Amino acid sequence: MKRILVPTDFSEQAENALKVALKIAKEHDSEIFVIHSMEMPLNLSTKSNTGSLPESLFFIKLAQKRFGELREKPYLQDISFNEAIGHNEIYEDIEEACKKNNIDLIVMGSNGASGFKEMFVGSNTEKVVRTSETPVLVIKNNHPDFNINDFVFATDFSEEGRSALDKAQKFAKKVGAKMHLLFVNTPAGFKTSVQAQEIMENFVRGMGVENYSLNIYNDTSVEKGILNFTQFINAQLIGMGTHGRKGISHFFNGSISEDMVNHANMPVITFKI
Repeated sequence: MKRILVPTDFSEQAENALKVALKIAKEHDSEIFVIHSMEMPLNLSTKSNTGSLPESLFFIKLAQKRFGELREKPYLQDISFNEAIGHNEIYEDIEEACKKNNIDLIVMGSNGASGFKEMFVGSNTEKVVRTSETPVLVIKNNHPDFNINDFVFATDFSEEGRSALDKAQKFAKKVGAKMHLLFVNTPAGFKTSVQAQEIMENFVRGMGVENYSLNIYNDTSVEKGILNFTQFINAQLIGMGTHGRKGISHFFNGSISEDMVNHANMPVITFKI
């Protein structure tokens, strides 16, 4: 984790994420990149619109002013970070920044989404989680002491989930956390304990996973099972793979990882499958 990207809209949630990123950076000698995507009116953001330069400059100057105010925060004194202003959709700016700077981890704040907002608009964080090839650590609250000792990684233990597990175990090793692999048993896809145990053991065989446990938890839904198990063992982080569904497929099928990002009141990290 030598390069960490923190998207910001200068909100309290974004600052919570930046504080966590700084703590991780200090422990791993990482470089911090902070990016702000300008939310300009549509008529100003089109590349063909050449008559709106003064208005565009206003938004750029405003973003620069807010970066200046951010740098004056007490927790950023004597801290060096790279700043950038994006001009596209936030997930596009983040994707471009990740490629340009070889980013290893995105740390992003969120206050979640619910109801119609979640269904028809979704949070910016959800969009990034859905599209990012880079692991995304989502921070909801202020964490004065961000220490990960127990890390729950929930998966369906299917073959396609191996790539996400490989990324998750590397992350767990870097932060010194024990990884608790979780199979949530629901009425819709019930497995006996023997069946579930066999599935999990076959899944991790040959993966070189270290410092981990295998766990079966029964609940009415996968989302509830993940949250309840995490609370039961008092873990500090939830991890999941994400399929990156887009368009109509995403609307109808959704993604448990995106639901977790919206609903879990604790840090969640996602890895692209």
